[in-house]
Amino acid sequence: MRNILIIGAGRSASSLIRYLLDKSEEEQLFITIGDLSIKAAQKFTQNHPNACGVLLDVFNKTQRKEAVKNSDLVISMLPARYHIEVARDCIEFGKHMVTASYISKEMQALNPKAEAKGLIFMNEIGLDPGVDHMSAMQIIDRIRAKGGKMLLFESFCGGLIAPESDNNLWNYKFTWNPRNVVLAGQGGAAEFIQEGKFKYIPYHRLFRRTEFVNIEGYGKFEVLANRNSLQYQSIYGLDNILTLYRGTIRRVGFSKAWNMFVQLGMTDDTYTIPDSENLTYREFVNLFLAYSPTDSVELKLRYALRIDQDDLMWEKLLDLDIFNKEKTIGIKNATPAMALQKILEEKWTLAEDDKDMIVMYHKFGYELDGKQHQIDSHMALIGEDQTHTAMAKTVGLPVAIAALKILNEEITTPGVQLPIAKEVYEPILKELAENGIIFHEEEVKYIGYNPDNIHL
Repeated sequence: MRNILIIGAGRSASSLIRYLLDKSEEEQLFITIGDLSIKAAQKFTQNHPNACGVLLDVFNKTQRKEAVKNSDLVISMLPARYHIEVARDCIEFGKHMVTASYISKEMQALNPKAEAKGLIFMNEIGLDPGVDHMSAMQIIDRIRAKGGKMLLFESFCGGLIAPESDNNLWNYKFTWNPRNVVLAGQGGAAEFIQEGKFKYIPYHRLFRRTEFVNIEGYGKFEVLANRNSLQYQSIYGLDNILTLYRGTIRRVGFSKAWNMFVQLGMTDDTYTIPDSENLTYREFVNLFLAYSPTDSVELKLRYALRIDQDDLMWEKLLDLDIFNKEKTIGIKNATPAMALQKILEEKWTLAEDDKDMIVMYHKFGYELDGKQHQIDSHMALIGEDQTHTAMAKTVGLPVAIAALKILNEEITTPGVQLPIAKEVYEPILKELAENGIIFHEEEVKYIGYNPDNIHL
């Protein structure tokens, strides 16, 4: 039997583990699932004879090294900052490694050692990053093979609630790490290029500089700029491109409403609130408002945000029960972002029978034989339930497929890498399509960058 060690049994691991268990007899696999919670580690094994769940603390050096040493390949589903110690163990013991996270500077620094040992460290092989890389490079490489010159590349992705489970005024529920949702956009100004002009959106303007996209069969969405799009110029070989823009998809109206929290300061994660565990939701809101001996918290908030009582924005705040006088934050030394997350989780956690939805949308503009062309490509996937979500499937399946293809020596190029090579993306995209993750392409009229799509 070949041993695969999966470290981390969080919400994105369900489809990953199910895929490998389904393949375990045919592929002679034994799956060890290690997590800080033994209950979490064991819940996905379903008493399968080719799997076990074990207690694994990645900060326990001896325990971690022993687990890595006894494996043939390691899949790390840990938060990104914890991958590096696992990766160093993989170097030490000569094990391949797969993660869904962005390549850190520390991870990249291991490339010479990984190459020297013939080890494959496949990173950014989840959804975003991951499926976005592969589906984009497949079409970009096809355009180049025809002699086309890339003019425009826009890529958008969002984890949303499925239409049949969309039952709150925000049209949103948490389908992945809630903390990442609350802190989204705080890593620095969004940077991108539109029609040859460099553009920057600082955090305090991010949620009011959005664009609209229409996806056939699913309707209209809004997009907000995502991180630094410029890094993909060199990764995708788009150094001379006129428009390069990556964004996050939300239902129309979400960003305007979320901007209320940003302007108040509720998404701040840089300081802790005294006596936060005893603060009521109402008292938490009042922290960010001016003192008044007569005006209510509600009135002060409406004045601060310049919203009327009959405004939909006001209804969205009421929908969160944010003015409750009884419920407490219950978190010691909480930052504003942590307190806000607590309030939102009460309303935005997926119910047992809720279904989520993943939407990904690419636009490719190019010139060929003196004429301009555009390809639009989109993928939408509905989840099964609270456990086997579309998010877990689109994150976990690429990880699992890549791991198996590395073990089977179908992916052979060593080193620290992301999935932009044809040897990686072609077979993985093919198998993803067989599992329902399908991109639909359409040739449309090239329009370049359309400023009419922007609303402020």
